[in-house]
Amino acid sequence: MPKPQIPIWGLSGELAMTGIDHTHNPELRSWVASANGHADFPIQNLPFGVFTPPNEPPRGGVAIGDEIFDLVQAVRAGLFDEETEAVAVCAAAPSLNAFLQLGAGPRRALRARLSALLSEENATLGGRSGLLHRAADCVLGLPAQIGDYTDFYVGIHHARQVGKLFRPDNPLLPNYKYVPIAYHGRASSIVSSGTPVRRPFGQSKPADKEPKFAPTARLDYELELGVWIGTGNGPGDPIGIDRASEHIAGFCLLNDWSARDIQAWEYQPLGPFLAKNFATTISNWIVTPEALAPFRIPQPERPAGDPAPLPYLFNAEDQRCGGMAIELEVLLTTTKMREDGLPPHKLGLSNTRNMYWTVAQMVAHHTSNGCNLRAGDLMGSGTISGPANDQRGSLLEATEGGRDPIRLPTGEERTFLLDGDEILLRARAVKSGFASIGFGECRGVIVDAPTMPGNDVQWRNVR
Repeated sequence: MPKPQIPIWGLSGELAMTGIDHTHNPELRSWVASANGHADFPIQNLPFGVFTPPNEPPRGGVAIGDEIFDLVQAVRAGLFDEETEAVAVCAAAPSLNAFLQLGAGPRRALRARLSALLSEENATLGGRSGLLHRAADCVLGLPAQIGDYTDFYVGIHHARQVGKLFRPDNPLLPNYKYVPIAYHGRASSIVSSGTPVRRPFGQSKPADKEPKFAPTARLDYELELGVWIGTGNGPGDPIGIDRASEHIAGFCLLNDWSARDIQAWEYQPLGPFLAKNFATTISNWIVTPEALAPFRIPQPERPAGDPAPLPYLFNAEDQRCGGMAIELEVLLTTTKMREDGLPPHKLGLSNTRNMYWTVAQMVAHHTSNGCNLRAGDLMGSGTISGPANDQRGSLLEATEGGRDPIRLPTGEERTFLLDGDEILLRARAVKSGFASIGFGECRGVIVDAPTMPGNDVQWRNVR
């Protein structure tokens, strides 16, 4: 077939240097009608994921409007050229690890080809059966096999606000502004959006009482950005800050569910364990760095008196455009709200501008001791809160440790999550002169704790 035509969009030299190209043209339209003006997945986005169509095996695809572009069928139809066919085969697999490992160059080439294929100039492709599937008819899964998971703590307002609850006179520990703090989480319990989350059991210690083993009574969410690792590095081979961004394959939303009562009892001296390893929920689509190019910003300047990053964490280019402007929103529905037909209640609206460290600094620090990363590894930003009360990214902050309940439209109150509550995370990148893009949903509903061996009762509706 003739090579699909690529629309031309005039770019200044400055825009071209930032990675912005014809695929970001806000006038670009798709023959997939639902993509034009879509809140999350216009043709300017083109995120990658894994889906299972009805009565067919799982495979890789691209979100476009309310549809999914089937990469298996597109390869079979011969829609890719010599440069991109092998890349598309990797992206069509039921796990995207091999695609992520290819790195930035092949990923950019495939994005350009997909943009051309899906643009309205190639509307004749809309007549081919099998290329599109209604997303609502498909099952979405994890995009890749996650070998390792590391959760950072780069949201400084969250760190400060949580610190005030426990150390009013010294909320930030001395290392925070020198070291991108993180802990290693549990990859096996990372689940895709929509997977129910069971209330976990664990040890906690009420004040002036002996420790107890019971379902958590202080279940919380954390509003985070997830970071997918692309090309890895060998053991003993640190990734320099000047090269770190090339190892980032994309982004998602991430909710690192947290049992605060269990956490308070167990975290000293080694940090989180059972309080966090029971479930982490991520959104289904990998939004590429290329799609987010228009929304890169200078890393916010550090306040006067803060130390400069140590040399291995400082790069002028990263400071110039290593920040991101992405709105992050967390909403809640309760069983009663859903029964009454009420919309989700907004709990907080934050922004990735509130990250104290850049993603490149996270990667550089993670590997600075020679730790090897592998394609498909996942990193979390840590809770990203803003400074205001309506910008909190966790209930621990929003309720002042449970002392100030949130009042809902039904008259219900929440300090922490009850069974039947559903948390929904959303993200939106918006900039004048460009099409806005989103991440899709990251949602999970809390279900009651299981019956434990040795317990002859079922724990329900923990308050």
